[in-house]
Amino acid sequence: MSAHAPTPPAELLDEDSVALTLEALARACCMDADWVAARLQEGLLEPGAAASGDPAAWRFGGATVVRARRIAHLEVTFDADPHLAALTTDLIEEVTALRQQLRHLQRR
Repeated sequence: MSAHAPTPPAELLDEDSVALTLEALARACCMDADWVAARLQEGLLEPGAAASGDPAAWRFGGATVVRARRIAHLEVTFDADPHLAALTTDLIEEVTALRQQLRHLQRR
């Protein structure tokens, strides 16, 4: 793992315009490729829908980048277990989606 805490995740990534390799995703999280591979193996992160069995062909979109950076941040900053960091990330993502729905309904 990296010696410094990753920068908190940015929220403004266009899913369609981002297609990072495993190594690029690791750099974006300030972690190493083994960290990303372990989170993939545990099912905490997922490669894009068009992913094959070859890790060299995997590409990661904007939502995965944000998720991975958030998990890394929680693990490093709070010494969180990877599964706890992923669960916390799930909850943050759910709250964000609910807030977006609420704003949409309030505009009606």
